[in-house]
Amino acid sequence: MKAKVTQQGVVIPRRLLRGVEEVEIRKKNGVILVVPKQKADPVYKLGTKPIRCGVLDASENLDKYLYAVDE
Repeated sequence: MKAKVTQQGVVIPRRLLRGVEEVEIRKKNGVILVVPKQKADPVYKLGTKPIRCGVLDASENLDKYLYAVDE
């Protein structure tokens, strides 16, 4: 596909961006990339700010503490 560069830039057809809410535009070694921005998955943040709570097996038995399996 070819697109004309205007004073405002280039228009990317919406059909190529179906389901995309945000893109990241990068230029590297003369190549311009338009990369769909992924939503941050909160599961990747688990354990980034640990706290001390007196439980010694939280990493091995995470489900037990998250879902109160034994209650």
